[in-house]
Amino acid sequence: MKLIFATQNENKAQEIQSLLPEYFKIISLKDIRCFDEIPETAETLEGNSLLKASFISETYNLNCFADDTGLEIEALDNRPGVYSARYAGPEKSAAANINKVLLELEGKTARNAQFRTIITLILNTSIFTFEGIVRGEIISKKRGENGFGYDPIFVPEGEIRTFAEMSLEEKNKHSHRARAFQKMIEFLNQLKI
Repeated sequence: MKLIFATQNENKAQEIQSLLPEYFKIISLKDIRCFDEIPETAETLEGNSLLKASFISETYNLNCFADDTGLEIEALDNRPGVYSARYAGPEKSAAANINKVLLELEGKTARNAQFRTIITLILNTSIFTFEGIVRGEIISKKRGENGFGYDPIFVPEGEIRTFAEMSLEEKNKHSHRARAFQKMIEFLNQLKI
């Protein structure tokens, strides 16, 4: 089964393809020649996920899914949340976002956080939503070279390594995105498409 993944983020597409059984094939926006800036103007992860999936579904008349993920830090009133990708500005710099979070957490001992992913799947105009959460904490300095986004400063519960210190396979055992996609995969398997 082929599904369009409404993302321009190649790292994310690669991560998701690695989670799927071989009979699922992720088709990227590049594959369908979509280079539009997809709107992410909602105030919630759920809203952004739906905006992105709806844009592809309505523009290309194709089954698709989209996700939105936010890092929610307890001590920062769940910021950056829906603004995670552009927390330090519209250029979406991961390094600048990390630096801003670390600066705001200076002197704080409570560093509990969670990554939350919302996936919106549109199949033949029907809309389905799936959520994945992983709890953990924010460390005070970056560690690791793998992953992307906030991975170098997030340690999931039950681990001593950051996501950026894990291989993709190891990260997927803990990942919020993996948990949400597992729910979507189970749903699709039940449909026997």
